[in-house]
Amino acid sequence: MKVGDIEIKGNVVLGPMAGITTLAYREFMKPFGVALTYSEMISDCGLVYGNSRTSEYLATSKEEKPVGLQLFGSSINYSTKAIEIMERDADYEILDINLGCPVHKVVKTGAGSSWLKRPDELYEYMRAIVAASHKPVTAKIRLGWNEESVNFKEVVHLLENAGVKAISIHSRTTAQGYAGEANHSLLKGLKEEMKVPLIVSGDIFTLDDAIKAKEITSCDAIMVARGGVGNPYLVTQIDTYFKDGTRLEPPSLAKQVEYALSFGKKLIDLKGEESAVRELKGILPHFFSGFPGHKKVRNTITQNLKNWDDMKIYLNSITTM
Repeated sequence: MKVGDIEIKGNVVLGPMAGITTLAYREFMKPFGVALTYSEMISDCGLVYGNSRTSEYLATSKEEKPVGLQLFGSSINYSTKAIEIMERDADYEILDINLGCPVHKVVKTGAGSSWLKRPDELYEYMRAIVAASHKPVTAKIRLGWNEESVNFKEVVHLLENAGVKAISIHSRTTAQGYAGEANHSLLKGLKEEMKVPLIVSGDIFTLDDAIKAKEITSCDAIMVARGGVGNPYLVTQIDTYFKDGTRLEPPSLAKQVEYALSFGKKLIDLKGEESAVRELKGILPHFFSGFPGHKKVRNTITQNLKNWDDMKIYLNSITTM
């Protein structure tokens, strides 16, 4: 798969997730077979107004490349100014525009998936984005605003005409949020109509989910987002299967402990112990979903552990429980 002139060597794209896809998380996930990483959403207004926290999202590293930075906004003026800042201050290969976020605080500003309600305006906006960016531009969308306005085909074609080089589609509507099931069947036949790569997202929690999504959509790559949180080996399973047909067994509990410790250290190195531990309380329990005693592990991590030393001791004890 090529995004503009950027070659993507693999079958799995790491989906952008607010509060999750930090630089530490992206570096952690990359060795599992991620072909392209995407950052958390970056506010165009936050960059233009010099918000220090927003600027932190621009950090990338050589270890994760190729990397896309994901921008969201509702104004050509602010978004093009933000792109100038990004190109001045950040090292990245691809600019992604978020046209799929369903969260109220984003859509109420006219950004995210609210753009799907304004396709004519969206075309002009994306033309301006493509013109302003010296990097290839990609976009992430949903099926439509709701079941009565499923317009992804129209949006895909206008994005292509605006110069977008790849399109990711989460197979839900905005109204669904993350509830219900992703409806990949609606995307059947779309790939044959497209001029740019298609990346499919939504409910990819197992290898079989990925196989089914690809069989239905003929997509160029699978986007792993929530399904990979705490289950990084899923990326390896998917990438390996699509390369040579091998079905790899899920990792053992001991391996999951090893992965959790590795990620925890990366996040602490990036954010410092106090901030990282707060975030780890929400993320680490996912590494043990499906294993016996998961509820006890989750409660211990979220309620009883105060620092990284406590977490290391506890995680290392899990394999002997």
